[in-house]
Formats: sequence, structure tokens, C-alpha cells
Amino acid sequence: MKEQLQKDFENIIKDLSLSQKEIEIKKFSLDNFIAKGFPNRKEEDWKFSDLSQIIKKNIGELNFYNDYTFTNKVDTSVFVDGLEHNKIVFINGRIEKIDFDYEKKNQIEIIDKSENINKFTNNSLSDLNNAFTNKSFKILVKKGYQLTKPLIIYHTTNSKIWSKNINLKLDFELNKDSSLRVIDLFHDTSEKNFLNIFYNFDLNENAVLKNYKVDKFENKNIKYSFNNIEQDKNSISETFILSSGSNFFKNEINCNLKGEYSSAFVNGIFSLNNYKHHEIRTEINHLIDNTKSYQLIKSVLEDSSKAVYQGKIFVNSKAQKTDGYQLSKAILLNKESEFNAKPELEIYADDVKCSHGSASGSLNDDSIFYLMSRGLSYQQSRELLINGFLLDVVEKITDSEIKNLIKNMIGIKE
Repeated sequence: MKEQLQKDFENIIKDLSLSQKEIEIKKFSLDNFIAKGFPNRKEEDWKFSDLSQIIKKNIGELNFYNDYTFTNKVDTSVFVDGLEHNKIVFINGRIEKIDFDYEKKNQIEIIDKSENINKFTNNSLSDLNNAFTNKSFKILVKKGYQLTKPLIIYHTTNSKIWSKNINLKLDFELNKDSSLRVIDLFHDTSEKNFLNIFYNFDLNENAVLKNYKVDKFENKNIKYSFNNIEQDKNSISETFILSSGSNFFKNEINCNLKGEYSSAFVNGIFSLNNYKHHEIRTEINHLIDNTKSYQLIKSVLEDSSKAVYQGKIFVNSKAQKTDGYQLSKAILLNKESEFNAKPELEIYADDVKCSHGSASGSLNDDSIFYLMSRGLSYQQSRELLINGFLLDVVEKITDSEIKNLIKNMIGIKE
């Protein structure tokens, strides 16, 4: 793999117009990745999802070089109907469109951040991302501005790529009293590729972020997404994850509550079948007093699918009056499906309210029998119970437009 990495790195350096500083940054990150390699079970955070083996089994040899000199035609058929929205369109890892036509142009700034690096030193995928990212931008929402329409980031791939590694990176900064709604929507027609995505969000005082990740459409790709969220006083972040379509997908959320009265909410759904393997890992760090977090993850698993939830609440010694809650529940529809949970509390303050829990089981036979006695078929009864189980998570979405969009995607009927 080392020889392939170095060869592909030389090719990307030739293609891109990079400053000497950018080349040095990328070379430093490449050397770090070569030294560490892909995560495996020896790392505690990857004990349930050995990425090295997953790539080897599902893809084999990866190519890390992509030719970004050619533009790709934007397929408008993938755009969400019935919801007016701003757009960022990635096709095969290349940004093809940035469109904020619904917003005041002087309230949003798009800044070239290609020389910036992810600073997560214990994450080899961060190094890989730094080494091979094509173009990186920062989206700045100015003081007091609340976007009128949501931003949908389309992650699309097509049959032009095969056995490729794609690396994406975006930074977002929300100035004081501003707000942003952003939806990550994945739509793949390619197969056997590895997507490696890093976002950083800086929320200043009173800023509000509503962040939705939707992996609904069936595909044979492997994906990893890392979101880092830095929160100042009175800021709020809401993250919702629908994890369903890809062969493998791991979402990581690292949230630092650094300002008093800041709050973080993370809610997610696994809806898996066949041999899919998905994971959500969260770390909510309460670093100052009077902060709040809430996490709810629910899973519906069938066939030989596997879901993993690792959730950690960390409370600093300075973080008195912390309120932290975490719960995961899973329905296993057959004996071959598997759910793994690792809830953690690490608390160094004494005036806190923190709790966590996890439960898994099958559908209740008595409930199915009752519904069938009222005239429903077995399949209808099962779907009704599953919808009721998942509806609790979807109802946590505070934006009504996006809540209805997610309900339609999942097929939840009230």
C-alpha cells in the first residue's frame, strides 16, 4: 500500500496548482497516514468495526489518486423536490456547484481554506484526508444572519470511479446570533469506493446549527464521516443521522461544549438489512458549567446486518450543573442480526445529572397478535410497530420541513 500511496500522491501534486506550503502540509499528513495505516481492532474506537479488514474484504486494493481536472455534469434529477434549498454538489469528490441563490450574498462568505489541515492527531483518516483532499472551503455565516433556506450537500458518485478513495473537507463558522440548516444527502451509482469526509463547525455565541445526515439509497460503497463541533455560550447543535443505504458507514460526532448554557442533541436511526455494517460514535465533552446534551439512537436490524453505537459523555471538573442523557435501543428482527453498544460516562464534577442506557430485543409477539386480531396482516402489524418505534427519534427533529422530508424517505406514516 505504501508504494501505491506515494505514487498516487505524486500524481495529485502534479495535477493541482499547489503552493510549496500546501505540498509540505500534504506530505506531512501522508507520512503520518503511512505510519499508522487504516484503523483496526487494536484501536479501542474501532473494536467493533475494523476498517482495515472491511476495505480489504469489500474493495481490495484502493487507488488514492483521482483526476480532478475534468468537470462532471450535474445530474439535477438527484435534487430534492418540494423543498427550496441552497446547494453544494460533490461529484466523485470534486465540487461542481456552490449555490446560495436564496440568501443575501453579503451575509455569507465562501473562503478558500486549502492550506488548512484537520487537527485530529490520533485519527489516521484525518491524515489521509489532509493528504488527498482536492479543494477545501469555509462557509462563513455572518453575525445575526439566519439562512432562509436549508443547505443540501449532495454527495454523488457515478460509474466513472471504481476502487477509489475520495476525500472531502468543509469548514463552517456561524457568527454570533446566526443559524444554519444543513443536510448531507448521499446518492451513489458507483461501487466499491471509500469516501472519507471531515467537517468542522464553529458555533459562536447564540448560534444554532441543525445538521442532518441521510444515507438512504442502496449502494456498495464504504463511508466514514467525522464532524467536529465547537460551541460557544448559548449555542445549540442538533444532529440527526439516518444510516441505512451503504455497505458500511461510520459516523463520528465530536462535540465540545465550551460556552456556558450551550447544548448538543444527537439523534440517529439505523435501518439495516443484508450484510450491512454501520456505526455511530459520539463524544460529547462538557467543558464548562451549565451545559446540556441529549442522545437517542434506535436501530432496526434484519438479515445479517450489524449496528454499533459507541457513545461517551465526558464531564470536566469545571463543568458543574451538567445535564447529560444517552439512550440506545435496538430491534433485532432475526437471530443473524447483531447490535453492539458501548455507553460511557467519564465524570470529574460532583454536581451533575448524567445517565445512559441500552436495550435490545425482538418485536413483541403479543403486540403483533393484538394488531392481527384487529384485522391487520402480519406484515402490516410488523411495519406499524417498527414505525412507532422509529417515530420517537424522528419527532426529535425540530425543523418541520426537514422532519416531513425524513418521514417520507423512511416511509413513516402517522
